[in-house]
Amino acid sequence: MILEQLTVGQMAVCCYLVADPETKEAMVIDPGGDEGRVLDLIKARGVKLKYIVNTHGHPDHVCGNRRLKEATGAAIIMPRADAEFFLRPEVANYFSMLGLEASPVPDILIDDNDTISLGALEFKVILTPGHTPGGLCFYRAPDLFTGDTLFVGGVGRTDFPGGNARLMQEAIDKRLLTLPDETRVWPGHGYGGLSSTIGEEKKSNSFITGGIF
Repeated sequence: MILEQLTVGQMAVCCYLVADPETKEAMVIDPGGDEGRVLDLIKARGVKLKYIVNTHGHPDHVCGNRRLKEATGAAIIMPRADAEFFLRPEVANYFSMLGLEASPVPDILIDDNDTISLGALEFKVILTPGHTPGGLCFYRAPDLFTGDTLFVGGVGRTDFPGGNARLMQEAIDKRLLTLPDETRVWPGHGYGGLSSTIGEEKKSNSFITGGIF
């Protein structure tokens, strides 16, 4: 599997280019800015962008959707619950204060236990609400793309509209920490580091060991 991590945009989002090395089908996860750099990387790796995938609907993770779609024709994939939530006028108005572009209407809506396929690669969709109503993680052993649900040494905040600390704690405990310890965690921001493992987070993430939500 081809896997490249870029830190992009004014909010320092961890954006990922993932591709099947045989078919060259690729997806970009959470294009949060610096679309020119992302397009340059796509060209350098010689892959064809099939999907633009969002772990959740916050503007810092979707603001590159339009430009990438216009440049490549790739389909935008977004969590079903977030696509609906972020269309609400009061929610859109709240997040407009960030000054970041909202996503165009997504082409494909996904939910828990769906799959995303790139050639022979299949990624399981895991619903992890709490940071947003429809937040998702994407898993293909040993790699787990956690968006803003689980960071290295931290977890996503739950004080924005749509946040829910109880749901986040349940999602992390029941959906993520039950994966094998060697599972590689690729977070949505590199606040505590750019990658980790589920085993390392069980041992050292104080939000997990201390139940601090």
